[in-house]
Amino acid sequence: MRVLIIVRPWSFHGGVESATAGLLRALVEHGHDVHVLSPGAQQEIAGVTVHRLRLPPLPPAARLVALATLAPAVIGRRTWDVVQAHERVLGAHVYRAGEGCHRAYLDALGPPRGRRLYHRLVLGLERRVLRATPRVIAIARRGKDEIERLYRVPRERVAVVYNGVDLERFHPRLREQHRAPAREEAGVAAAAWALLFVGSGFERKGLAMTLAAFAALDDPGSRLIVIGKGDTQRYIAMAERLDVAKRVCWLGAREDVERWYAAADALVLPARYEPFGNVHLEALASGLPVVTSTRAGGAELVHDGANGAVRDPDDVAGIADALRQLRARPSGEVVDLCRRSAEPFTHARQVAALAGIWRGLVARKA
Repeated sequence: MRVLIIVRPWSFHGGVESATAGLLRALVEHGHDVHVLSPGAQQEIAGVTVHRLRLPPLPPAARLVALATLAPAVIGRRTWDVVQAHERVLGAHVYRAGEGCHRAYLDALGPPRGRRLYHRLVLGLERRVLRATPRVIAIARRGKDEIERLYRVPRERVAVVYNGVDLERFHPRLREQHRAPAREEAGVAAAAWALLFVGSGFERKGLAMTLAAFAALDDPGSRLIVIGKGDTQRYIAMAERLDVAKRVCWLGAREDVERWYAAADALVLPARYEPFGNVHLEALASGLPVVTSTRAGGAELVHDGANGAVRDPDDVAGIADALRQLRARPSGEVVDLCRRSAEPFTHARQVAALAGIWRGLVARKA
């Protein structure tokens, strides 16, 4: 099929962006004629034709409106079998709600402290896009429920298509190669029990609760590795107050995140709102158990007592207890269960699910 995908500029260290890059490669491999419309410069992917939607420097609210209003004109210049938007724009056949539901996001995090105009515009666009786009794709059952419940979108218009994961890049065998040197780089002893937090947007991803649960473990030999972009000063101060500052390693954003899955013993992500969180899949594929929250779409892959645990994001004692239980289990058993739970989530499976939806739309047009 001749497919146009509307996306933001991508990099290869962000979860949303790396998931997009993996999908685009898989679409090309499965014979689709893939085109991308984006408002920014893109890293090249073989077989993908990029169309640049040039926007002047604008504040976020104005840029949001410009993208939403200019994209339909570009869509109409050529003939496409399917147009799939990963951004909130009108005129597409499919809207993929990869960022979840903004209304649910605001409900989870409380009233915004700033950027009120921006949030009002997002909500207005979201309402129009969900009303007008023929098919909507959620990336987890939780997101599907939010869209149907909050915007009264008929359930038959909303499908769930989970993300895929690179099962070669994220693999338990990388522990042999990366575990020791990565720990040495971070100053983590070989025998230490190491927790990993991966996520940009520390407040939404639950870094405060992670630090609190880590402090509650009462294990002076354990370590917490933090990867992601954000203002760390508030959280460094919190670690100082909790008397764990010397046991937390702040690594910033990293493109080599697979090394840190190999270095760690468990992933902690008690997110306050997370549509899916590719980090769940990446960690599981790497053989790393996941302690996540009831508000994360990725929790649909996590099963207590098997490949991790799911807890309320505000339950510090529950998160700490889940970590203690994981530590008590044989590591080999846990690694195998984690890996097997991720293996069905291939990019090929994702492409097959999308292609089924696209064929239905093409048949309906015909």
